[in-house]
Amino acid sequence: MKAIIMAGGEGRRLKPITGDMPKPLVPLCGRPVMEHIILLLRRHGITDICAALKYRPDDIKNYFGSGEKLGVRLEYRIEQTALGTAGGVKNCADFYGSEDFLVISGDAACDIDLSKLIAEHKRRSPAATIALCPEPEPLRYGLALCDREGFIRSFIEKPDWRHVVTNLVNTGIYIISPRAMELVPKNTEFDFAKDLFPRLLDKGEKLLGVPCDGYWCDIGTPKSYYECCADALSGKLNIELAGGFEADVAGECSDPECECMEHADCGCTDRARLMDRISSAFLELGADYSDGFRLKGDGYELRISPLSGCKKLRIAANAKDTETAHELAEAACLLAGELEKRLD
Repeated sequence: MKAIIMAGGEGRRLKPITGDMPKPLVPLCGRPVMEHIILLLRRHGITDICAALKYRPDDIKNYFGSGEKLGVRLEYRIEQTALGTAGGVKNCADFYGSEDFLVISGDAACDIDLSKLIAEHKRRSPAATIALCPEPEPLRYGLALCDREGFIRSFIEKPDWRHVVTNLVNTGIYIISPRAMELVPKNTEFDFAKDLFPRLLDKGEKLLGVPCDGYWCDIGTPKSYYECCADALSGKLNIELAGGFEADVAGECSDPECECMEHADCGCTDRARLMDRISSAFLELGADYSDGFRLKGDGYELRISPLSGCKKLRIAANAKDTETAHELAEAACLLAGELEKRLD
């Protein structure tokens, strides 16, 4: 089976971290997040891949090239105007041809069992199969309401709690048939969730929802990014870490003085070595150094520095509002705690 990676995102909410970097190139434990997606596809036997690009396409093409170094064959298609998710995939029609194919986001982190998803799709032959993941806080996502046979009856986009009838969210990982793509107009902005899937249901086509075990995270905010890094280091997210990063199963931080607030002091056993680890990660993200490391963007600022006279790091986060600053400091404190556990 072939795969198309949706990799056209700019990642505006991640600007404090990415700057002008395309979102698929955001580093996750030493590798761009899209590289982890390519490695996931390869692990499940998918080596014929096309990336649908829009924002700064040359940056992505220059990094990955033909895909040979990663053991895959990688092609590219570039949108000249915004085409939406389904429209961007339609732009790759000459790549997928007459075969069913897999669609996956190049800027989300996951270790979902794609082989299970493919097997279910082949067994039941729907117009499209959608990977679903349980999410305890589903308000930011699209929900899929399935019947007892697993077929999707309706979608609920970014509901409030009054309309939460399931915890299964749309991951943006699909297997699509060519007959479904016939409903997508050429050179027109058209989305899978908003346009194509409702139209398929209206026409009586079957959409299969497959609940998937494993990890999935839409890296859409600085908070989710730092949490994802910590999950990778703790082993909760099963990805191939680059050299210098090691993962094992670890519990939550037990330091009673580690209060993750807008300004948090995190206890550590070896400040110098921990700062060495943090410096590698922060410099890769474009941080500067002045009495500690500072990562600054539009409306956000995160500082990490060692405190004198005690074995602690000071984490300070500023943002447009207190809640965002709190979340940023909390996620950074969690990440520092996981890095500290990797020192031995």
